[in-house]
Amino acid sequence: MSCCVGCCASLTCGLCTSAASTITKKSARLGYCGLFGLSLIVSWVLREIGTPLLKKISWINTSDTLSDEWFQMEAVLRVSLGNCLFFMVLALMMIGIKDQNDRRDGWHHGGWIFKIVIWAVLIILMFFLPNSVISVYGFISKFGAGFFLLVQVIILLDATHSWNDAWVAKDEQKWFVALLAVSVTCYIAAFTISGLLFIWFNPSGNDCGLNVFFLVMTMILALLFGIIALHPVVNGSLLPASVISVYCAYLCYTGLSAEPRDYACNGLNSSKAVTTSTLILGMLTTVLSVLYSALRAGSSTTFLSPPSSPRAGEKSPFLESEELESGKAKKEVESKPVSYSYTFFHLIFALASMYSAMLLSGWSSSENSDLIDVGWTSVWVRISTEWVTAGLYIWSLVAPLIFPDREFY
Repeated sequence: MSCCVGCCASLTCGLCTSAASTITKKSARLGYCGLFGLSLIVSWVLREIGTPLLKKISWINTSDTLSDEWFQMEAVLRVSLGNCLFFMVLALMMIGIKDQNDRRDGWHHGGWIFKIVIWAVLIILMFFLPNSVISVYGFISKFGAGFFLLVQVIILLDATHSWNDAWVAKDEQKWFVALLAVSVTCYIAAFTISGLLFIWFNPSGNDCGLNVFFLVMTMILALLFGIIALHPVVNGSLLPASVISVYCAYLCYTGLSAEPRDYACNGLNSSKAVTTSTLILGMLTTVLSVLYSALRAGSSTTFLSPPSSPRAGEKSPFLESEELESGKAKKEVESKPVSYSYTFFHLIFALASMYSAMLLSGWSSSENSDLIDVGWTSVWVRISTEWVTAGLYIWSLVAPLIFPDREFY
């Protein structure tokens, strides 16, 4: 255990320490994203090569009947738990920060060497915990991952409405033409994707009623988005409807492509063998998706903005000034509100840790464990996310009619 975890942690810690001074001079948010990305790499490495070493640990290998797949999930969950605890502690420490003169603002932006050491120690300590604790965390992670997916959907809805409002506010013909062009392009893309999915996941000679149902529902939802958005009673726009349609088509694709490799209706993955390049591509997609969602959530005005923080309409720069990001010269700087909720930022990373653990462990399922995010659990999670996305978007359109005195976005 000390060899496996120690080597990964020390290598990661060394890379992070050498970059710590650079992180303090740039955006702290980029630093946290980098640290989170490294935790995913450690999880993946231990998932692929850590099984023989975990079998030698008496308090982990408590039975001769445990499979290799179980040890793979155990490695992923233990790294995820350490990462989750790291960000949860930071989230608790940052509660109530309203302005940049707060001492904890410096803790958020600085002290990187100390934080990296604590992060590495936490991950190592997780391998000393009994299996029962990890089992409880694996159960909790399913709910945390589901909540992260919900947050991801809300972020997308907020982004599409903001995008539409920003272009409409320019009140120039060229921007209205651009809105129409993007909307039409997105709708063409959505229906093109759905058409290709009919070819890939409804092969001739097989009864693929479930796949056809998923695809027909996706196309119906896309049409429904446009009809509701363009209804004269609804204060909607075609751009958000088209973007959500593409996203739903993408979710449908990810759900169908997660079907087991031996499922006859999965035309893209008829072979059980998966190449290394496919695994690497899937991992990179997962990393980019999780990092973007966590970063966007931390700076979104939709979520838990501090009481003194500006609301929508004011944009904070992604890379803040060196003086403020390093936490120096606070006394000389006039009191300014923080630009985003530090607590919620770290909370999102904690939830993203649970989500990534579910992806790498197949949602704690042993089926197709050699693959990332494959199995019927993954299929239904993706399809459910698509339907929740559709429901939330339709609600964002009709809610102002039901509750005219409330502001929804």
